[in-house]
Amino acid sequence: MAILKIAELGNPVLRKRAAEVDSHDISSPQMQSLIDDMIETMHEYEGAGLAAPQVHCSQRVVVFESQDNPRYPAASDIPLTVAINPEIEVLTSDLEGMWEGCLSVPGLRAYVERPGRIRFSALDRRGERFEQELEGFSAVVTQHECDHLDGLLFIDRIECKEKLAFLPEYRKYHLDS
Repeated sequence: MAILKIAELGNPVLRKRAAEVDSHDISSPQMQSLIDDMIETMHEYEGAGLAAPQVHCSQRVVVFESQDNPRYPAASDIPLTVAINPEIEVLTSDLEGMWEGCLSVPGLRAYVERPGRIRFSALDRRGERFEQELEGFSAVVTQHECDHLDGLLFIDRIECKEKLAFLPEYRKYHLDS
């Protein structure tokens, strides 16, 4: 396993739609290695999730997990999830807001509102389809990571520019909001 280099804001790989993964390629050593490396990279940088474009691979693969994450101390736990070719169905028009950050946009946080409840389906690392209904922090992380697959970043979703902050100011003035 390896810790991969994170693509940062301005890198074109973050702004294009990632390619679908052919189901025959899921079991390949290259795909399994990519998944393992993404998980290790996410853990190394204390991310709650990571999308393949963030590690310079334009394929529709995301991983997420959050357990006692110091970047999101009040967040609920998310079990390790590998999702290939994920799809999201919004289940409510009610929006929930939270302060988001991103490994590809280091040093910034912004308050972003997203649908509060979604249905999420994908293939797992064995190529088997799964589906989950998610809400709260899990729904936010899933939507955030899947946005990467369509060339979107959390900063594209900011409605209120006054709720964009560098990390030290976020910690000082907004951590409890």
